Amino acid sequence: MKIVVLDGYTENPGDLSWEKIEAFGELTVYDRTPVDDKREIIRRIGDAEAVYTNKTPVDRKIMDACHNLKFISVLATGYNVVDVDYAREKGVIVSNIPTYGTAAVGQFAIALLLEICHRVGHHDEAVKEGRWESNADWCFWDYPLIELDGKTMGIIGFGRIGQRTGSIAKALGMKVLAYDAHENDTGKLIAEYVSLDQLLGESDVIALHCPLFPDTEGMINKDTIAKMKDGVIILNNSRGPLVVEQDLADALNSGKVYAAGLDVVSTEPIKGDNPLLHAKNCIITPHMSWAPKEARQRIMDMSAENLKAFVEGKPIHVVNR
Repeated sequence: MKIVVLDGYTENPGDLSWEKIEAFGELTVYDRTPVDDKREIIRRIGDAEAVYTNKTPVDRKIMDACHNLKFISVLATGYNVVDVDYAREKGVIVSNIPTYGTAAVGQFAIALLLEICHRVGHHDEAVKEGRWESNADWCFWDYPLIELDGKTMGIIGFGRIGQRTGSIAKALGMKVLAYDAHENDTGKLIAEYVSLDQLLGESDVIALHCPLFPDTEGMINKDTIAKMKDGVIILNNSRGPLVVEQDLADALNSGKVYAAGLDVVSTEPIKGDNPLLHAKNCIITPHMSWAPKEARQRIMDMSAENLKAFVEGKPIHVVNR
């Protein structure tokens, strides 16, 4: 079997091994593939039967040109880079990695929140710049310090990751509200399920952990922000297009939203004209929530399991049955 990895660098920048996948055939790994160059994508796939992709699109034209393609595994949970409906028509199995990042992404959401509450990085730099040494008092701080105990976190999207974030927030003494179309008993042990409007109106912190669908795109906008408390904190390490970025920037600059912690934006890598780059109290990290080595190792292991199951005729984690 010929196997091609189209964009393997972010999954494995050199600290993991592809050997579990290589055991199934002739493996070619590309660190990066130009996402806008369909001719090059087609050339690289060639006559491979199995393809791994993270952010490189595999659409109708590419599938039509790659006649031997039978299996696509996405090196992530989201699979919008693959035309899964057309793959089903072509008889191409598409699998994803559904559960690798629960702990890492939940942890990172709280890391963004704690950074907003304490600005640890800023104050570390201030000390090393000599500001503490030259300070008239025995301590100082440049930002309001926020205690989370007793405050309310509202989580939009209460699946595995949302529930992990909620569990940590609860351990910090926060009340947790959740909005999700699919309520479950596990979630009820962590949070109170409420309507979206109630969550928006009562939360001191709002965290986004929902997938990107047509009905969630742009859900954080000037209208929904208007329903929030003054001084709310917004966290998003789910999907950038959930937020109308100009509306959030305006709310940050006006003070309606006190701060935002974002690990994702609408276009990645971020563009220089993104209004959030110059908004007040906006922390932006480069889509790294998912990337601890432990989480990437789970991706590698599950990617090999996906291929093994396909070879054995019992595919798993299939998103286009």
